[in-house]
Amino acid sequence: MRIAVLNGANLDMLEHRDPALYGGLSLSELETKIYQWALERQCTARCRQTNHEGEYIDWCHEALEWADGVVVNPGAWAHYSWAIRDALELFSAPVVEVHLSDIAEREEWRRFSVVEDIAAARFIGKGPDGYREALEYIVGATA
Repeated sequence: MRIAVLNGANLDMLEHRDPALYGGLSLSELETKIYQWALERQCTARCRQTNHEGEYIDWCHEALEWADGVVVNPGAWAHYSWAIRDALELFSAPVVEVHLSDIAEREEWRRFSVVEDIAAARFIGKGPDGYREALEYIVGATA
């Protein structure tokens, strides 16, 4: 089983963001955890991060060809990028939305996600463990 893990805008700066909200890890440390969790679940994860919306969309399109599931954390794009939503809507494989912070408890503009109605599951406010739960969900959903 192959799972695409697509991280969006500003997630490359995790170690510089509020650790109470974002978990205090660097992106590299987070990806190391994701790879370990995938290995434990006998699947393969491919982690990618970009600050460029068009590149993120291209990666969604590429993943259509090979991924058995997709974990997405679009970052702030989750709140307004209908183009990313349209790219994710193409998947027949499970799309799982993750946010490190609890966006439902944050600023009003962060409480809405353009992805939530097409996501098979959402894990928000669980810090890095949200990615582990997303992998578990996909493995269970495709078993």
